[in-house]
Amino acid sequence: MLFDFPALTTPLAARMRPRTLDEFVGQRELLGPGRALRAAIERDAVPSMILWGPPGSGKTTLAEIIAGQTGAHFERMSAVSAGVGDLRRVLNEARIRRRSGKPTILFIDEIHRFNKAQQDVVLPFVEDGTVTLIGATTENPSFEVNSALLSRARVFVLDALSDEEVGTIVDRALGDAERGLGAKELRIDEEARALLVGLANGDARAALSSLELAAASARGEPPHIDVAVVREAMQRRNARYDKSGEMHYDTISALIKSIRASDADASLYWLARLIEGGEEPLFIARRLVILASEDVGLADSTALQVAVAAHQAVHFLGMPEGHFPLAHATLYLATAPKSNSVGASYGAAMADVLETRNDPVPLHLRNAPTHLMRQLGYGEGYHYSHDDYDVTQLNLPPSLADRQYYVARKQGAERIIAEREADKRRRPE
Repeated sequence: MLFDFPALTTPLAARMRPRTLDEFVGQRELLGPGRALRAAIERDAVPSMILWGPPGSGKTTLAEIIAGQTGAHFERMSAVSAGVGDLRRVLNEARIRRRSGKPTILFIDEIHRFNKAQQDVVLPFVEDGTVTLIGATTENPSFEVNSALLSRARVFVLDALSDEEVGTIVDRALGDAERGLGAKELRIDEEARALLVGLANGDARAALSSLELAAASARGEPPHIDVAVVREAMQRRNARYDKSGEMHYDTISALIKSIRASDADASLYWLARLIEGGEEPLFIARRLVILASEDVGLADSTALQVAVAAHQAVHFLGMPEGHFPLAHATLYLATAPKSNSVGASYGAAMADVLETRNDPVPLHLRNAPTHLMRQLGYGEGYHYSHDDYDVTQLNLPPSLADRQYYVARKQGAERIIAEREADKRRRPE
């Protein structure tokens, strides 16, 4: 039977896995009374679906509850270890099972790791109802699941559990004498419980695994878990960061946007999240170099020098000391005046290059290294600007003579440039 109690040698997180929707903690938006997914489960009308959420949010548990409540045969596969041959065998067995009236739920853990060929094998069996697919992923299915399969499945987004919800799960494990740790009569300090819950970072599995280790390390009669025991059990926060996945893009985006908004505190926080998550430090440094021109620009041209120096310093120092130049550059960029005129002006010029005819270079701007070129008028009429800075000449193709790509902002050092440009445009032709 699907929900026979696991032996006490099984990890605590597996033993405490909820067996019914009423035991399930979290995801009220999906599974609360009257919600569509809960109603579908209770009516035994579950569609194929992709469960997208962070680790420990309940994806596998929900799949097992669905299978148990609907009475379907449950096949579980991991995309990490299953190949096309394994898929074909399971799907053919499901087809045979269907002929006898027994439905099959095919649960594929980490479905984002399946390549296109593997996903294509599943597609016709989902399409004709041979299996009800439940895929679990920590990555955005829009990028990781092919569109044909995605169009035949509902995507349900699971959130990381709140600290209150993780606390409920921890308390349940401490009190359950049959599946949990209740028989040990453990005592846990309130501060230790709060630390355990906070460091779990919304991951129920991480909280229960750490609790189990802490319980094994507890001393006294009855055993006592204090802050020191929890710290030893958890070692460090369960950082929810994958430097090859969507969190990588989300977190670097948060850093860039915080610097752009001149929020030094938020910028340092997101930088620390990236570094402590194991992000490649030179990737961070490269993004800071881009930002120095894109978002600070001419308002403080020293920003580019600082960012490039930080990149070189990180390359020279390595980690962990590399966090100093990264933090230095981040703070400089966050507190610097901002201007996006570099990117805006280049974008305007690029648009004309792409969208208007590319006229020849005006003759007076061309070099004339040969006699023939001089006869053809190359270089004729060119004004050498150092002879008289007040003399103006047309340096664009005549068809673009009225264009102004660069509009200086009045931020930081660029204010001086803005005044100089305005004065130049006021001069008589």
